[in-house]
Amino acid sequence: MLTTHLHLDQILIMSGAIGVWAVVNEMMINPGKNKAVSFPKASVKKRIWYYFGDQLIPEASSFKYLGIIIRSDLNWADVTYTLRKAWKALHFIMRILKKVHNARNTKRSAYTALVRPIPEYGAVCWDPYREGQESALNRVQSVFPL
Repeated sequence: MLTTHLHLDQILIMSGAIGVWAVVNEMMINPGKNKAVSFPKASVKKRIWYYFGDQLIPEASSFKYLGIIIRSDLNWADVTYTLRKAWKALHFIMRILKKVHNARNTKRSAYTALVRPIPEYGAVCWDPYREGQESALNRVQSVFPL
């Protein structure tokens, strides 16, 4: 956590070390592909800008890490994204397997492998605490005829 200018100086030193490492290993670092996300405790009066060398790293309000969207306000509005992804996978399976007759095990296996992990992955992070979110997740899980 950045609490003093000493921490900022340490980050600048580390970014310089990464730049030297990239040159030694004949690699290029594209600072334009990076984003800086801050998690302030309260409203910040003086914003901290991050640089890599002399190039400013743009600020973002959220980023995706291992398929989970992390926002700077730590509001887990990721439920709608996850639901959309699960519905897409569910409709894909239903479209592909609608012509398969008497293949209950195949449909169950496809649902279990492709759809069910989507709402379950990362559920600890974005735990659906609102009733509407819970019912929407339950609809995705109960609509598939097994």
